[in-house]
Amino acid sequence: MDEYDRKILAQLQADGRLSLTDLSERIGLSLSPCHRRVKALEDAGVIRAYQAQVDPGKVGLEFSAIVFVTLKEANKQTVSAFERSVLNVAEVIQAQRLFGDPDYILRVVTSDLRTYQDLYDEQLSSLPGVLRLNSTLVMKTVIQDRPLPI
Repeated sequence: MDEYDRKILAQLQADGRLSLTDLSERIGLSLSPCHRRVKALEDAGVIRAYQAQVDPGKVGLEFSAIVFVTLKEANKQTVSAFERSVLNVAEVIQAQRLFGDPDYILRVVTSDLRTYQDLYDEQLSSLPGVLRLNSTLVMKTVIQDRPLPI
């Protein structure tokens, strides 16, 4: 990864809809080498996807919670069952396994508190292996979807 690759990544993180022509002009590289580099970054999995960033509030997802999950056991079978099941909960928009206690942190979005309560009672609490859930309600999002510091 050299300076041009980093410039490409920085520009595409800021605007994934840039045309190759605009991208090549912004980074100071001609079109063909720029295209080859973008393709190589995609093929290597450095660029995983292009997607729109949607404002949750504008699509009715006004409520956000952070949920800390502690499992009954942290063995391979319990961890695998939990991770497979949490993939099926669409309102969980981010899930990360942690070292120590708790075992996982989930970012959850819903339309309102009542909808979150139903999700918590009906789905989150019944995920395989769950011993304890602790929720923190999000007051305000200060930073979201920040580009990586390349």
